[in-house]
Amino acid sequence: MQNQFQSNLQSDDPVEKILTGDRATGQLHIGHYIGSLQQRVELQHKYQQTILVADLQGLTDNGNNPRKVSSNILNVVADYLAIGIDPSKTTICLQSAIPALAELTMYYSNLVSVARLQRNPTVKNEIASKSFGSSIPTGFLMYPISQAADITAFKATLIPVGDDQLPMIEQTNEIVRKLNSIAQEEILVECRPLLSKVPRLPSTDGNSKMSKSMGNCILLSSSEKEISKAVKSMYTDPNHLKIENPGQVEGNVVFTYLDAFHPDINYVNELKVKYQQGGLGDGTTKKILEECLQEIIKPIRERREMFIADKAQLIDILRQGSEKSQDESNQVLNNVKKAFGLNLFG
Repeated sequence: MQNQFQSNLQSDDPVEKILTGDRATGQLHIGHYIGSLQQRVELQHKYQQTILVADLQGLTDNGNNPRKVSSNILNVVADYLAIGIDPSKTTICLQSAIPALAELTMYYSNLVSVARLQRNPTVKNEIASKSFGSSIPTGFLMYPISQAADITAFKATLIPVGDDQLPMIEQTNEIVRKLNSIAQEEILVECRPLLSKVPRLPSTDGNSKMSKSMGNCILLSSSEKEISKAVKSMYTDPNHLKIENPGQVEGNVVFTYLDAFHPDINYVNELKVKYQQGGLGDGTTKKILEECLQEIIKPIRERREMFIADKAQLIDILRQGSEKSQDESNQVLNNVKKAFGLNLFG
């Protein structure tokens, strides 16, 4: 598989701190795997990395169904361990177990106007994709402020993101500059994005965002039968009715997945040429993709089954990571309170 990450990191720079994470709203899928999880495994060997299981942010659009979040916290941790995240190298912590994050969010909310939040392109796009109507939860609108609290609390300088998350980085740095101006010293550090060159992987139906409830994604825990079923139902070229007919590669989900997951890109390019010329059937390309995905997911699934069977171990990993994170985040919180003159008791 190709190295698909754009990195401006220097491996001999020990001060770089990386913060990343996922909302605990479901098990992770192959879109997460290719888009961020592989990168995290690489980064943990060179940099100080923290992964935040963002359960509080998961509640921002699931407040009426909190079990969707609470029931998936350990699922996400098991996914992390299964793909190779090492708790001895990467700190894995739980957002709700670090009180300073919520308190920092409150302080930072006084530095950002509602209008500024509503102008945030990422927030606008996310709201458009939800079914809020006119009832947008306050927590959801404050999502960028919560992210700024997370980033600054861990003094993170590099944030792995996609292009769609760049407005979040910009808003975090705005808060950093405002707070430092109030404090008249640099108590918070600005961050910069670590961009992935991997385009967002489409759903298996090619029409919408990956979702377990919609049945259009392949989970890291998917069985052989589930993988086979998902690949067979994948969107291809609707006009490619006969094997001898020339087919379209653009917009063809099977070839998009082959580009992302097949280890031999030259072979994939040969398949594309043959498909475009005519003489290659969708059944053949899907069989090649299925074999590739089965080989990737099988060891992940087997390791995941082992980890999810020991929930006490998963809780212990989260507890240790959260306790470790509290010390650092409390230091930042104390400095922020001092900047606001709210350190009456020292």
